[in-house]
Amino acid sequence: MTAIEFNNISKQYRLGLVSTNTLSHDLKRWYAMNIQGKEDPYLKIGEVNDRAHKGQSDYVWALKDINFKVEQGDVLGIIGKNGAGKSTLLKILSKVTTPSTGTIKARGRIASLLEVGTGFHPEMTGRENIYMNGAIMGMTKAEITRRFDEIVDFSGVERYIDTPAKRYSSGMTVRLGFAIAAHLEPEILVVDEVLAVGDAEFQKKAIGKMQDVSKGEGRTVLFVSHNMTAVKNLCNNGIILENGSIAFSGSINNVINKYILNQENRSNLSLSTINDREGNGFLRVMDVCFLDSENRNKNTFNVGETLKIMISFKAKDVFYENPESRIDIGFNDLLGNRVMWLSTGIFKNRISEKDKVIFEISEILLMEGVYNLNISCSSNGIAIDSLKNIMQLTVLFNDYYKTGRSIPTNQGNLVPKFEIL
Repeated sequence: MTAIEFNNISKQYRLGLVSTNTLSHDLKRWYAMNIQGKEDPYLKIGEVNDRAHKGQSDYVWALKDINFKVEQGDVLGIIGKNGAGKSTLLKILSKVTTPSTGTIKARGRIASLLEVGTGFHPEMTGRENIYMNGAIMGMTKAEITRRFDEIVDFSGVERYIDTPAKRYSSGMTVRLGFAIAAHLEPEILVVDEVLAVGDAEFQKKAIGKMQDVSKGEGRTVLFVSHNMTAVKNLCNNGIILENGSIAFSGSINNVINKYILNQENRSNLSLSTINDREGNGFLRVMDVCFLDSENRNKNTFNVGETLKIMISFKAKDVFYENPESRIDIGFNDLLGNRVMWLSTGIFKNRISEKDKVIFEISEILLMEGVYNLNISCSSNGIAIDSLKNIMQLTVLFNDYYKTGRSIPTNQGNLVPKFEIL
C-alpha cells in the first residue's frame, strides 16, 4: 500500500523578498488566482536553484516537478549536496510550508525531526514538551503516559526531564526530540540531518530504532543524511536530488553508486570551473596535486609510500595580515566517512607562505581503496575557501607486509605498521 505520493510538487521562492515588491504585481497575482481562478502568473518564470551560480531571475525553483511514491514500510534515503532541495521536500511533507504547485497524499500521522529543537517550546520542561508534541500528533494523555518512561529512557535525559528545554544542549535536545518522534507511534517518520548532532553512540541507537520502526512495526521512514554509511545501512530505496529535481531513483545500492560516480566525475574537473565553494574569497585554491618522494605527479600510491599534497592558491594581502589562518585537508572514503585529517594549524598559527603549501605524509597507511580529497581554508575562524570531493587518491596494498597476505576489507581504514615479537 502506498504511504506517501508526491504529484508534480514544485516550490518557488523570490530571493530576498516575501512579496513581488510592488503593489500592482501583488494585486495582479491576487486577482488572477482568486477572481479569475487562474494559476499564479509568477510560476511561469524562474530558474533552477543552483546556489553556486548567479542567475538572471529573482525567482528560483527550490523544487521542480517532483513525482514519486513511497510504499508502506519502506525506508527512503534522500541524498544530494547542500541546496539540492532535500529539507524543502521534507518541510512540505511535514506541512511546515506549502508547495507552489502539486499535491501530496500521505496516509497516517507524520512525526518530523527536521532540525534541532523542532516542535519544542523553550520555556517548557522536557516533560511538558513530550505531552505537547503527543497532543499535536492527536494522541490522548493516557497514550502519551503509557510511552513516557520509554521515551525518557531512550533519550538519556532523565535527570533534566523537568528542566526547561532552553537549558538543554543541542545534543540533549535532539536526543529527546528523536525519542518523541520515534516512540509516539507515527505511521510516517521524517528525519533530516539532525542525527549528526548526536554522539556516535546515540546515532547508532537512533538508526537501530528506525530499523525497528520500519521492519518490525511496518512504518514508513524518510531519511536525509550526508552519511552514506548510515543511508546504506538503514534504507532500502533512495533518490538523488540535484538543483531541486530528481536526478536518479532506485534501490539504495544503485542510488549510492550513482552518487559516488557523480563524485568521481567532479574530481576530474579543473578547480577553476568549480564555483560551489564557500568562503569570503580572501584566498582561492587554484590547483592541487599529489606527489611522491621524488616529486613525481601521480594519483595512485602504494601503502607505505611517501605522499605529498601540494596546494597552490592566490590570496589577498589582508589574508596574510590576519593573526590566525589555516588550511585543513580531509580524506573521506566513498561513503563520506572521514578517514584522515591534516592541518597547518597543528604546527603554526598562521600561513605565511606565498602561493602554496605542501603537506608531507612520510608513509601513507590507509587501506586499499579510493578516497576523496576535501580542502577547507579559514582565517580567524571565518571560512575563506572550501572545496569538497575535488580529487581522488587511489591506494594499493601491494603486499605491504611482504608475506603475501592482506588485511580483510572490513577491518577498518588503517594499515598498522606492526611486528610479531
